[in-house]
Amino acid sequence: MRTLAKQPKHDQARTRPVGSLRSKRITGFIIALLLLAAAVCLSLMIGAKRLSIETVFQALLSSSDTYEHRVILDSRLPRTLLALAVGPAFGLAGALIQALTRNPLADPGILGVSAGAAFAVAVGVGVFSIGTVTGYVGFALAGAFAATVLVYFIGGGAGKSSPTPVQLTLAGVAIGAVLSGFTTSMTLLNSKAFERMLNWTVGSLARASLADIWPVLPILLVGAGLALALAPALNAIAFGEDRAASLGVNVILIRGIGLVAVTLLAGGATAIAGPIGFLGLMVPHCIRWFVGPSQPWIFIYSLAVAPLLLLIADMIGRIVLLPSEVPVGIIMGFIGAPILILLVRRRAASKLS
Repeated sequence: MRTLAKQPKHDQARTRPVGSLRSKRITGFIIALLLLAAAVCLSLMIGAKRLSIETVFQALLSSSDTYEHRVILDSRLPRTLLALAVGPAFGLAGALIQALTRNPLADPGILGVSAGAAFAVAVGVGVFSIGTVTGYVGFALAGAFAATVLVYFIGGGAGKSSPTPVQLTLAGVAIGAVLSGFTTSMTLLNSKAFERMLNWTVGSLARASLADIWPVLPILLVGAGLALALAPALNAIAFGEDRAASLGVNVILIRGIGLVAVTLLAGGATAIAGPIGFLGLMVPHCIRWFVGPSQPWIFIYSLAVAPLLLLIADMIGRIVLLPSEVPVGIIMGFIGAPILILLVRRRAASKLS
């Protein structure tokens, strides 16, 4: 009888950490959103000429045509909105690829998705004389999808069994290296035609415009919706495909939809911002260290943390070499490489489950 009387207390104590973890996750996400809001305000204020928060609000709310207002509306606002659009896309794409392959070092760059998009855009610029960012979108999506399918089949997907995470990673690195070599060769052989693309290939938000963002936004939203819908099933896949199948998860269907989502997210984001590296690789690591292996929470956090880091990197690039700017892709490389090395050295941060 004593044992029965004590049982509810034991159950209550056992469930307490779960509630505590949930509160921690919710609190952390709210803090991430507040930091993102602060970064958005700073992004509108910081640049070659620093502006006050009052000037920012006047530009957003009034119809005056002063120089400061034009700087905000024509330059800083579009690049800030672009970061809010492509940041979550790269973050979700990285988290999704890591979950699908069960490889914590996977991202759109390592699996060749970004390289496929970049190569297709290079073909569009060099062969079809595409000269606008909006025109890059179709080529980038086609290239990203083709690279994804090619990596999947070379990795073993054409056989009876699905490719292993190691096979996918090796195939992605090989395909990405080949496509990057072709892209670089085309750029060097036709430097005038690729003058704009040279800045695009390192990843940049500087030439953003609202006209470039709106056509790609539906593509990114569809990709994000697919990724978030797959998150619960990916929790089961993290324990292995056989165990996931025993739980009723259609692994092949989930993987197929996941690859489509990665194509939409990485291809669409790469089309308008260029192949920004380390964002999709680093963000899931940082989030996993805080929230644990829960894929839904990792995906939700990516929506706030990825654009936050991208905005910080963009602001650093604006002021580090005034009056010139450093593309955000280069800044992300300087930030991402050392942080990734530290995270990989922490075994708990690099585990998916």
